[in-house]
Amino acid sequence: MAEAHAHKSPNYMAVFYWLAVLTVLEVGAYFLPPPTKWVLLVALALSKAALVAMYFMHLRFETRTLAYIALTPLAIGTLLVLIIMPDSRAVDHKTAESAKVEAPAKH
Repeated sequence: MAEAHAHKSPNYMAVFYWLAVLTVLEVGAYFLPPPTKWVLLVALALSKAALVAMYFMHLRFETRTLAYIALTPLAIGTLLVLIIMPDSRAVDHKTAESAKVEAPAKH
């Protein structure tokens, strides 16, 4: 017979209240100046995602290997954004005057 994993049942209402508090903080962070706003919003979103993954996806009660598997796409995505970010700032997104095409004349 398989050995049952005995773990304390999480308090889902406490997790719900933490998610509600983090959501209220996100709404408040929206009104901050841009550099602070973006950092705070990303941090709060990652906190909420971690809470959902740990308790509602039951990763807290699984082996660490499963958590590493779940975190690997996040690390790869972060790495890709950091690699692409310098290129997006270096490219001028305006069309040169010589490359613009005039609208066809109306008849």
